[in-house]
Amino acid sequence: MTAKELRLPVEGMTCAACVGRVERALQKVPGVEEAQVNLATEAANVHYDPAAVAPEQLV
Repeated sequence: MTAKELRLPVEGMTCAACVGRVERALQKVPGVEEAQVNLATEAANVHYDPAAVAPEQLV
């Protein structure tokens, strides 16, 4: 398995609770290995298995 990395813009986050909520939602998607969300940059970095999940499903 070759993991890929995807950077997704995430708008509308206002606090650390928002970051946690987005991270947990992404990590529940089958095929996602890791998700890190940054409030300051309003972005999520997601490491995923392209054989299990498509980038469109992560958006």
